[in-house]
Amino acid sequence: MSKNGRILVVEDDFDIADMLRIFFVGQEFEVEVASRGSEALTMCRRQLPDLIVLDIMLPDMDGYAVCRDLRTTTRTRHIPIIFLTQRDERSDRIAGLELGADDYITKPFDIEELILRVRRAIQTYKHNNMTDPRTGLPSGRLIEEELLNLMRSDEKWSLTLLGINNMKDFSDAYGFVAGDEVLRFSAMLMNDEVDQHGSLDDFVGHTGGDTFVLISRSQDPSELVSKIQERFASSISAHYNFMDTERGGIEKVDGSIAPIMTLSKGTVSTETHSFSDIREVTELAAEELRKNTSIGSGATPV
Repeated sequence: MSKNGRILVVEDDFDIADMLRIFFVGQEFEVEVASRGSEALTMCRRQLPDLIVLDIMLPDMDGYAVCRDLRTTTRTRHIPIIFLTQRDERSDRIAGLELGADDYITKPFDIEELILRVRRAIQTYKHNNMTDPRTGLPSGRLIEEELLNLMRSDEKWSLTLLGINNMKDFSDAYGFVAGDEVLRFSAMLMNDEVDQHGSLDDFVGHTGGDTFVLISRSQDPSELVSKIQERFASSISAHYNFMDTERGGIEKVDGSIAPIMTLSKGTVSTETHSFSDIREVTELAAEELRKNTSIGSGATPV
């Protein structure tokens, strides 16, 4: 993962897009480029960027439409957006900001000014506890806001906590860098499964540590959650060395085995509960998660 975050550049002019890619990579950002608006929306759903640099004039849909789609989709509405365009009319600038863009820069632009604005936008979101720096997923305030919005509505919904069993044993054995890689892998996996089997209104967040949250408009997300658990189980062994994979876990100092990591779940929904506040929701979900933590998550004798 890059040092400073992920940027998605949405620009159909190849020379400008390539110049931005080279510059941002030189500033230690990970960069993806989309030349069409529809391509940008697909890329955002697959893996959330930390910021989007968005041209207004695109071949298939204008940048305003892209921004509107991102801002009205639960999983992408928090991503900072900077418009980059040749339009310098006051009305165009206001239109972009009214749609929820965070900044607006006109061409030709000063590249040093652009990088300062990009850094400021990303830092503002991270400092406001909007996203987790390891996974890029919504955290803290964004999770609370999503729950508050749902509790104020008449919609039916569910919340599922997904906890990684044996994560501490893995990090103790392989180091915190490997542990962070598992968190990023888990985030990408969950986003991908939600993209394939969920809906654009499903919300994936990272509460911190080894726990993730899935908020769904579906009252019964069991099928989606099962697919996430199954894919995690079938893929996680790639993060272990051959010996640990063969023995089914990590051999600890006392001779016991810390099993290969798995995902446990704890789900609550408006179908079975009536909630009075956010704390009640999260406490009930945490209780369900503890109940459903797999028996095999503890260390077992050799």
